[in-house]
Amino acid sequence: MPTSRSEPTGDPATHQDPPFEPPFDLAVIGAGPAGLAGVVAAADRGLRCVLLDAGARTGGQFYRHPAPALRAAHPERLHHHWSTFTALRERLERHLAGGRIVHLTRHQVWALERAAAPTGTAEAGREAGPGWRLHASKGEQGEGRALVTAAAVLLAAGAYARQLPFPGWTLPGVVTAGGAQAMLKAGLVLPGRRVVVAISGPLLLAAAASLTAAGATVPAVVEAGDYLGYARRPGVLAAVPGKLLEGAVHGLALARHGVRLRRSSAVVEAHGSERVNAVTVAALDADWRPVPGTERWIACDAVAVGHGLVPQIELATELGAATRAVADGTVALRVDGHQRTTVPGLWAAGETCGVGGAELAVAEGELAAISVAGARAHASDAPIAPGALLARRRRLRAFADLMAAAHRPGAGWTGWLRPETEVCRCEEVPAQRIREAVEDLGATDARTVKLLTRAGMGWCQGRMCGAAVACLAGQAEPTADRRPLSCPVRLGDLAALPPA
Repeated sequence: MPTSRSEPTGDPATHQDPPFEPPFDLAVIGAGPAGLAGVVAAADRGLRCVLLDAGARTGGQFYRHPAPALRAAHPERLHHHWSTFTALRERLERHLAGGRIVHLTRHQVWALERAAAPTGTAEAGREAGPGWRLHASKGEQGEGRALVTAAAVLLAAGAYARQLPFPGWTLPGVVTAGGAQAMLKAGLVLPGRRVVVAISGPLLLAAAASLTAAGATVPAVVEAGDYLGYARRPGVLAAVPGKLLEGAVHGLALARHGVRLRRSSAVVEAHGSERVNAVTVAALDADWRPVPGTERWIACDAVAVGHGLVPQIELATELGAATRAVADGTVALRVDGHQRTTVPGLWAAGETCGVGGAELAVAEGELAAISVAGARAHASDAPIAPGALLARRRRLRAFADLMAAAHRPGAGWTGWLRPETEVCRCEEVPAQRIREAVEDLGATDARTVKLLTRAGMGWCQGRMCGAAVACLAGQAEPTADRRPLSCPVRLGDLAALPPA
């Protein structure tokens, strides 16, 4: 598999990696469904592409799969639409062999920088916008660095789990739903033998079905929503029968294992000393406040919990890309009908535009590639997106918006917290300190709370606690983070940057 041409030599603290030569037509960040679909579709249309991903293998979080050394006989049993992924992977391999794509694994892009348009690309009638420099760390621990240049960028970085804290959520055995899926899909490892699944949103049934299929006992599936929100737009549901079928398949699988679904409920406390050994589940009212007297104790040795997903958009917002508020309380990139962001030369697809699942991500990745190819060609030669692809994107995006509204967390979840409950795990900031910052010191947003309490200043940079801190601060609307570095970077890599 092609690797980076910018392998450092000599002292890594002083060596400056040369850029790839010649510049690529398109750099795709993220090798999940959107990134894979985008890069192969762009290569199909004659563009020379580079695909960068922090993972060791393609697929992203959705199509995460075991390493070959584990010799998994049937990895497809933990996925749906597996054939879509294998088809994309085969196309990628053909383009790798043909030299049309360079695939850089374990490359974490931490900054995008505008550059002058590469020589010979600024022809009349083209809309490619400025060229780009992509700064990336190489290796799982950031052992090296790479500098990649490209005329256009497609951001397909995916999303990460949104966590709302509760007493005991820092106990070993309490994992995110995405973490439980990753352990199972990549390592063939269960987070426990008896796992309570407590998620609000699209991962709920899929995560529970995967765990039961792998041999775990799931004593309860706990959904904070009530699913009634879907009934408000029956036309949207009717337009995506495949989604209804997926839900039915997962539901039947859980029914065969005797798994009970508790709607309008949540895990409000985890119990244990060295490890979680039980949880308290309570019914919720319409605002997600626990209903007194409804508490139930469930024995378990693991909990897979989450409250939706948050689009990973820091690389774009640092450049000033416009965003939109999503109905689930998150912020996504605003794109036009061609997947273009408001930053010239920057496209986005998949979860960065709002969480909607793999099918939507594939459609948007292909649309973005068609748009990039059009921007790189004369107007008369510009490819036109097929009407069927545009219609599929519209249907799936409408369902994504409906899903987001149906699973938006209610403000009453803060009733789960005790004064000593840690909200920021990295800096060990309890709920009481955040409330003091708001009530006694006048903080009104997450940034001010951070300055007063250090909540959000740790290794994860607020990804785990940001939503909770903003809610406790009384922040009415979500705001996009803007940060010059999208992930932790070694000081040596920063020191090696050339003068601005």
